[in-house]
Amino acid sequence: MTPEWILRLGWAAGRVLTNGVQRPRVLIGKDTRLSGYLLESALESGLAAAGVDVLLVGPLPTPAIAYLTRTLRADAGIVISASHNPYEDNGIKFFSGDGLKLPDQTEAAIEAEMAKPLGCVAPAALGKARRLEDAAGRYVEYCKTTFPADLDLRGLRIVVDAAHGAAYKVAPMVFTELGAEVHTIGTQPNGININEGVGSTAPAALLATVKNAEADLGIALDGDADRVLLIDSQGNLWDGDAILWLLAQAMQEQSGLAGVVGTVMSNLGLERALAQMGIPLVRAPVGDRYVLEAMRRLGYPLGGENSGHIITPANTTGDGILAALQVLAYLRRRGSSLQEWFGKLHLFSQVLLSMPVRGARELLQKPAVKIAIEESALALGTAGRLLVRPSGTEPLLRIMVEAEDYDLAEQSAKGLQQKIQAFAEEQ
Repeated sequence: MTPEWILRLGWAAGRVLTNGVQRPRVLIGKDTRLSGYLLESALESGLAAAGVDVLLVGPLPTPAIAYLTRTLRADAGIVISASHNPYEDNGIKFFSGDGLKLPDQTEAAIEAEMAKPLGCVAPAALGKARRLEDAAGRYVEYCKTTFPADLDLRGLRIVVDAAHGAAYKVAPMVFTELGAEVHTIGTQPNGININEGVGSTAPAALLATVKNAEADLGIALDGDADRVLLIDSQGNLWDGDAILWLLAQAMQEQSGLAGVVGTVMSNLGLERALAQMGIPLVRAPVGDRYVLEAMRRLGYPLGGENSGHIITPANTTGDGILAALQVLAYLRRRGSSLQEWFGKLHLFSQVLLSMPVRGARELLQKPAVKIAIEESALALGTAGRLLVRPSGTEPLLRIMVEAEDYDLAEQSAKGLQQKIQAFAEEQ
């Protein structure tokens, strides 16, 4: 992404997202990547050229931008972040005025506008920019309102790993102000260390710190804090599927739960555990945007991904801090600890393989490849499940096989990989 490209994106987004609005406003937030300064300035210039006023909030979690866009009645929100990726990468996420990810047709309209000549409104109509100084405090207070007023976290020792990312300030504040004794790692960003050896994609550092601090719980966020993984005091890792299961218990006990939305990657063990509770699991495509769309369509209040995106009625996108608070609220209400629940959920072993492949989508349409996948699925039978899909962001083909027996899952995944690789080399 070049400065010129980002400038053009700001111009195009300003024209599409604020069509017909007088003095429209757009919120811009970012994570802690060095490139965020460059992209923020370029976006701001493009939006101003389109006649859009800009509110700058600095480094804040992606869900904070969704929340602030909605509550400030902004016309759109933009997040500059590549989430869990290394610092060399960056990306742009858009939210509509109601805090939701943009629909496909709106994204297509922005792309079409980018193909047109770059322009500028009349001088008197240019947009202005200002910094929202209390943005972090607003989000911290909102997070605290989602925790029951009759409960607190006093007596709990918690380690928060912010991945040197967007939540490096706000996450420790939330848990500290609710009464916990908070230890931190991943809270010293320098522009190039985001997600480096810390965060939800590298939980070993958090595990070691939980043990050394004799903590009750560890909370691992990713670079933009829309994901969360948990580690209990015994060093057990709780991924998004396990967190969904625990929150389903909480909602079922409180007022009943119509259903849960997962993704095609959600563990078969989660699906069976929910079924035993009388709760259906509906699978959406990978991406918290698609999870939320299914939740809204079906009227289900809970959804998420095994990567740690968790969506509840309190948020319109994955929110790692809010998900952790919901887990802690349930545990405090029951007077139990996280490790007491470990072992009650039986997740299947899951093997994930990534194959560098050009034209992954076209390869999957080959009859011979389809037959190979079908044969592997039949061989697993009811003992497991497999999924083969192209990556949405990289030239990769992803193979996932899960089974109760790890060796069976590994053997099936590697065998299928070899078959597909042979067909790929014939292209």
